[in-house]
Amino acid sequence: MLMKGKRLLIAALAIATPLMVGTASAQDKGLISIIVNDSSNPYWFTEGEVAKKTAEELGYQAHVSSHVGDTNKESNQVDTAITNQAKAIILDPANADGSIGAVRKAVNAGIPVFIVNAEINQQGLAKAQFVSNNAQGAAIGAQQWVESVGDEANYVELKGAPSDNNAATRSNGFETVLSQYPDLTRVAGDVANWDRTQGYNKMQSMLQANPDIQGVISGNDEMALGAIAALKESGRLDGVVVGGFDGSPDAIEAIKSGELAYTVLQPVAIFAEEAVRLADTFINTGETGLENEKKLFNCILVTQDNVDKYSSPFVLDQ
Repeated sequence: MLMKGKRLLIAALAIATPLMVGTASAQDKGLISIIVNDSSNPYWFTEGEVAKKTAEELGYQAHVSSHVGDTNKESNQVDTAITNQAKAIILDPANADGSIGAVRKAVNAGIPVFIVNAEINQQGLAKAQFVSNNAQGAAIGAQQWVESVGDEANYVELKGAPSDNNAATRSNGFETVLSQYPDLTRVAGDVANWDRTQGYNKMQSMLQANPDIQGVISGNDEMALGAIAALKESGRLDGVVVGGFDGSPDAIEAIKSGELAYTVLQPVAIFAEEAVRLADTFINTGETGLENEKKLFNCILVTQDNVDKYSSPFVLDQ
């Protein structure tokens, strides 16, 4: 399902390529370097492709690279952007603290940095930080999870990478809602680093120790889909409610099939485009026009009730 989603997105981009190439060659406004986390994940793949498409439409060359959560690799990619005299860097940081040095290095070289998706723990370096409202998303997801599983259940939680502030924000948001129900008991939780394979492996281990569960709440869709695979393999998916977070194409298919109760869509296609357009504004005017460096984008709950409004990767028609 992941490859199918990628092929559809690539095909759509390919149709627009001749127009984009013509625009870029006519204007030749320089390079925008786009650094994402892991392009094998559909969320970050979409983030990079939308940013690239937008940059090319605006007349820039665009290059997308992935650091896969490695701050050393990220630092080298920033060095490459500096060497190539990038006009701006769009960065999904590898680590809330560990990426600050790379951002500072780019800024000291005169290259403005625009953060997307995951924030850094320092204000005043990046020109902007565009992130999903993870607290709001976690709250609506947890509320839907309770509606699906009921107010009495044993459940497990799959968490994202500790280096990413989003992981803690979502987990804390889940807890804020679920702690209001004294008969909901979290019997286990583990870090699966946003990864489907790790979600599968961690779910297998938690099932062995806790076979009597009624729910799984997950910090992203990839981990949730891994959990579903483990539950199916063990013959325990029926009667277990699984909730996700991201709004990936594979999660949408799992909702349609009834295997996933819901996902919380992050509007990555929107803020990836807005970050590039803001970079263009800053390059042209020296100003962003923002009142605050950090801008939150609200998430959207996707269930069987509205899943048919999902029109393209990480886009839900309102």
